[in-house]
Amino acid sequence: MGLPVLHIDNLTIDFASNKVVKHISLDIEQGEILAIVGESGSGKSVTALSIMQLLSKQAKVDGKILFNGIDLLELTEDKINAIRGKDIAMIFQEPMTSLNPVLTCGSQVQEAIQLHKKVSAKEAKQQAIELFNKVQLPDPANIYDRYPHQLSGGQKQRVMIAMAMSCSPSLLIADEPTTALDVTVQAAILNLIKDLQKQTGMAVILITHDLGVAADIADKIAVMYKGEIVEYGEAATVLKAPKNEYTKALLACRIDDRGQMTDDSKVNSLTDAEPLSTVNRQLSTFLRVENLNVVFGEHAPYFKAVDDVSLDIYKNEIVGLVGESGCGKTTLGRAIIQLIKATSGKIILDGIELSALHEKELRPLRKNFQIIFQDPYASLNPRMIIGKAIEEPMKVHGILSSDIQRKEKVVQLLERVGLDPSAYNQYPHQFSGGQRQRICIARALALNPSFLIFDESVSALDMLIQAQILNLLKDLKKEFGFTAIFISHDLSVVHQVSDRIMVMYKGKIIETGTADEIYFSPTQPYTKQLIDAMPGKKFTI
Repeated sequence: MGLPVLHIDNLTIDFASNKVVKHISLDIEQGEILAIVGESGSGKSVTALSIMQLLSKQAKVDGKILFNGIDLLELTEDKINAIRGKDIAMIFQEPMTSLNPVLTCGSQVQEAIQLHKKVSAKEAKQQAIELFNKVQLPDPANIYDRYPHQLSGGQKQRVMIAMAMSCSPSLLIADEPTTALDVTVQAAILNLIKDLQKQTGMAVILITHDLGVAADIADKIAVMYKGEIVEYGEAATVLKAPKNEYTKALLACRIDDRGQMTDDSKVNSLTDAEPLSTVNRQLSTFLRVENLNVVFGEHAPYFKAVDDVSLDIYKNEIVGLVGESGCGKTTLGRAIIQLIKATSGKIILDGIELSALHEKELRPLRKNFQIIFQDPYASLNPRMIIGKAIEEPMKVHGILSSDIQRKEKVVQLLERVGLDPSAYNQYPHQFSGGQRQRICIARALALNPSFLIFDESVSALDMLIQAQILNLLKDLKKEFGFTAIFISHDLSVVHQVSDRIMVMYKGKIIETGTADEIYFSPTQPYTKQLIDAMPGKKFTI
C-alpha cells in the first residue's frame, strides 16, 4: 500500500491560547471511510476545517496535514484554492446555509463545475443534471431550475453531495450531513455516500456525534473527546471491544438503554434500566381528541396536515408521537394546546373542551399546558438573564405573591434540572445546548402545568446530552406527576421515554401500542420502515 490519501501528524489547534485540538494523528487510505465521532466541542469539526484550510486567521495550527504527500499547511492561498472543492470536497451539516437562496440549485452546481473544469456552460449544465440523477434526485432537469427553499432537507443535502462530487474528489469530508434529517432520509443519504464512495474509490471522512451512524458506514472510527483522540481503530474493534470509558458511554446511549449521566457530566455511563410502568397508571382519560382536522390553504387544493385524528391519553403517562417531517405531528401538538386553531373536531383536556373556548377564556388556562421546543436558544430572550426568563411567566399568571418567593422557586427549579443556582444571573449564550434545554424545562415547570408537549426537544443534542435529558424527564414525571406528549422522528428516543407510542403518517395515526409493542413488534409497514432506518440497527454488541 502506498501513501495514505490523508496523513495527519501531531495536529494541534489553538484559539487565543485555548487548545481545541491536542496532538492528534490519523491516516485515511484510498477507498476508506473514517468516522470521527464525538460530542459538540470535542474538536472534530475544527479538525475537518483545518484540512480544508477554512479556519479563521486567529487559529494557530501546528503539526502536519499531508494530502497525497503534500503538506496543506504550507500551501499558499492560490494553491489551496486549486485543491479545495476539486481534490478535497466538503458537505456541511445544514445545506440551507450552504446554498445560495437567490440562485437555482442547478446553477450553483454548474458554477462549481466551471470553476474547476474547462468546459462550456452547456456541458457544465448537462454534467450537473447527470450528477442530480446520480444522487437520486427526482426529475433532475426540474430540480436544476428550482431554488433551495423549494426542496426538502434531504433533497437539499443531495444537491450539496452532487456539488461535492462534481470534480471527482480524492477525499470527501461530510460534517454531520444527516443530523437534522428524519431517520429514513438519513439512511438514504448515508447509503448514497457509501455507494458513491464504492463507485469512485474516494476516501471519506464522516463527522458525527452518533456511533450508530458510524457503525452503519465506517471502516475505521476515531473517537474524539475534549480535543483528543481517545480511541482509534477498525470499526468492528472499536464497537465490539471499546477500551475508553467515553466510547463505552457513547455505545451505552446508542445501542442499549440510554445511559444516565452523573451531575458533574463524567463520561462513565450508569445504567438506568428501570422501565416506565404502564401497569399501575390510573386509566382515567386526561386528554381526548375527537375527529380532529387541521387544513391549510384558503383555496383548493387544500393541505390536510391533520386528518380525522382521534386519540385518548391517560393521566400521568407520556405518549410518544413519532413520524417523519411533514406527517403532521407538530401541527397536532400545537392544535391540542391551541397555538393553532383546528379546522374541525374536539379537544378535551382535563374535562375542559379547549376547542370551544375563545382566547380570552383560554388565557388563564394556558399555565396548565406548556410546550418545550426543539431549539432552546430560539426559545429564550438573549437579552434576559435566565432567572428573569423563568420568573416572567410566573408573574404573568400570578404564581406566588412576591419576587422573593418567585426567585426562591426559580433557584429550586434550576437545581432540580441539574443546574447551579448561579445560572440565575447568566445569559442564554453562556450555556451549552443541553443546559439551555434544561432551562426551558425549568421555565415550563415553573407554572406547575398538568400537561406538557416536548416537540423534538432532544433531536439537536449529542447522544450523551440526550441521555441526560431523557432520564431527567422520567425523573421529573415521577416527581411532578404531569401528563405529556413527546414528539420525535426517532423511535429509539421515543421508546426510552414513553409509556405508549402513536405512529403518525400523512396526517393520520396509523398505529398505537405500548412502547415495547411498537418498538419490538410493529404491525404497520411504515413503522417497520422507521425502525429499519434507525442508525446502528445493523450492528449488534
